[in-house]
Amino acid sequence: MKQPVSFQQAIQHFSDPDVALAYMIRLRWPDGVVTCPTCDRKDPVFLRNQRKWQCKSVHPKRQFSAKVGTIFEDSPIAIDKWLVAVWMLSNCRNGVSSYELARTIGVTQKSAWFMLHRIRVAMKAGSFKIGGGSGPVEVDETFVGPKARFMHKKRLAKARAAQGLAVIPSENPYAAKTVVMGMLDRDTRQVRASVIPNVKRSTLQDQILNSIKGGATVYTDELPAYKSILADKFAHEFVNHMNTYVKGQVHTNGIENFWSCLKRSLRGTYVAVEPFHLDRYVDEQVFRFNNRKDGEFTVSDAERFDRAMHLVMGKRLTYEELTGKLTPTQA
Repeated sequence: MKQPVSFQQAIQHFSDPDVALAYMIRLRWPDGVVTCPTCDRKDPVFLRNQRKWQCKSVHPKRQFSAKVGTIFEDSPIAIDKWLVAVWMLSNCRNGVSSYELARTIGVTQKSAWFMLHRIRVAMKAGSFKIGGGSGPVEVDETFVGPKARFMHKKRLAKARAAQGLAVIPSENPYAAKTVVMGMLDRDTRQVRASVIPNVKRSTLQDQILNSIKGGATVYTDELPAYKSILADKFAHEFVNHMNTYVKGQVHTNGIENFWSCLKRSLRGTYVAVEPFHLDRYVDEQVFRFNNRKDGEFTVSDAERFDRAMHLVMGKRLTYEELTGKLTPTQA
């Protein structure tokens, strides 16, 4: 079968272990020369029964598989199931719940939840700056989380403690919510978004200076903190949402479209997301949004899957790190 173009074809294509292994070999070693990840020796022996290789040099971890050095490393789940999971998460517009993935590929819900978070780590966007083209950059922030008046008193008390507040008024619409900041380059249609601790001037300034090239044109809403940040380094215009949402070309409708996509997946598919996991869910939505089109051409499901798979190398997320039992620096 040729390269799959639909989900049904992807399941059939990667159900053959040899085909799935061949795909991983092309991905890991594009020149076709399998190399030992420990000593870089280029003539390991292939153990066909195990679909692994064994290095001819004697050292720890002589045996290795195509999963080593990727987000799949140390996973007992077969690579064909991993590939189907990556296809689903990279192409389902509103995301995939762990229960749905568990039913689809035949694993437990806990395993599916762990798999999805590892794939989201791979999808994380790079750190290069936007705003280098002719188009402006839209900057906005949004609040994600439950409404205080609907929260259980124990959860509301936990939110108070997390924010260091004695009281969170139940009528405050932003109480116990998590702040997400986003930027959309109108020229490239690329989005950068991440969770931030607050909307203080210093926090917004760091995000903007680290993400947007100096001298770019920036459009925001009327938040006072933006005015003092952008006055010296950027051409800044804003729209007052109390009066209008569009002032000629000055608006933030593009980034707000991204917020609608993000919140649709959070509310409709994932339902409840803890704040310390939210950044990975944002990365997932950013990946799908940034890979909808390539210029004027629509990116196909197979191309989007390949782009996601090319990001799996050199990244790792352990279960202890995911659940907060181990920090990334200790891993």
